[in-house]
Amino acid sequence: MRSSYDPITKGSTRFYVPTLFLLYTYAYNEYMEEISQKEIVSTLKRAGIGVLPTDTLYGVVGSALSKKAVARIYKVRKRDLKKPLIILIHSISDLALFDIVLNSKEKKTLAGIWPGKVSVLLSCAHKRFTYLHRGTNMLAFRVPADVVLRTLLKKTGPLVAPSANREGMLPAQTIGDALRYFGEHVDFYSDGGKRGGKPSTLIAFENGVPVIKRIGAVRIKTIMI
Repeated sequence: MRSSYDPITKGSTRFYVPTLFLLYTYAYNEYMEEISQKEIVSTLKRAGIGVLPTDTLYGVVGSALSKKAVARIYKVRKRDLKKPLIILIHSISDLALFDIVLNSKEKKTLAGIWPGKVSVLLSCAHKRFTYLHRGTNMLAFRVPADVVLRTLLKKTGPLVAPSANREGMLPAQTIGDALRYFGEHVDFYSDGGKRGGKPSTLIAFENGVPVIKRIGAVRIKTIMI
C-alpha cells in the first residue's frame, strides 16, 4: 500500500478498495488501494457490494439478481426490511429480466424520460423477486443519465442502488461521508467528487397515466407528457 499515488481514473471517477480503514477522517487516499473498473465489475458479479456515484447521489450498489448482495446492503444500511430498493438498469430492455412487460403507452413515456433522473414504479408480483419488492409487488427502476455508470451497468447487469447512508441519516455527499457510514463493510468505494442535490423524481402509472409520487431532480412539467 502506498501513501500517495495517481489513482485509476475513468472520466471524473476514481476507484478504491478499503485496506486499513481509519474512522472519522477524510484522508482516505492514504488508506485505500487502487481498484480498476474491471475489478469492480468482477466484484459485483460475485455478489460484492460497494459505493458508487450515481447521476443523483452516492449509492450503495450490488447485483439486483443476487439475493446475497441485496441482503448485505439491507444489513450495512440498517434499512427497514419492508422497504424495496431502487434498481438501476442499462436500458429499457433490462426490464425483461424481471418479467416486466410494458404496454405501448408506458414504453413511449419511458422512452421520453430515460436516460434521466426519473425513477419509475412498475408492477412486479413474481414470487421469486420477493427479496426485491418485499411484498409490495412493485419495483422502482431508473436508467441513469451518467454515461460511465450506464457503461458499468451494461457489464454488471441491473444494480440495486439505495443512497449511501444508514437508515434515517443524511445521504453521503463525499466518499469520506460514505467511509464513516460503512468503513470496511463494503468491498470498494468509487470517488466521483462531491454529490449533493436532490434524489430522483419518482413516478408510477395509474390507469396508464404517469403520476408523480416524489418530486425530485426533474421538474414535474418535463415528465407529465
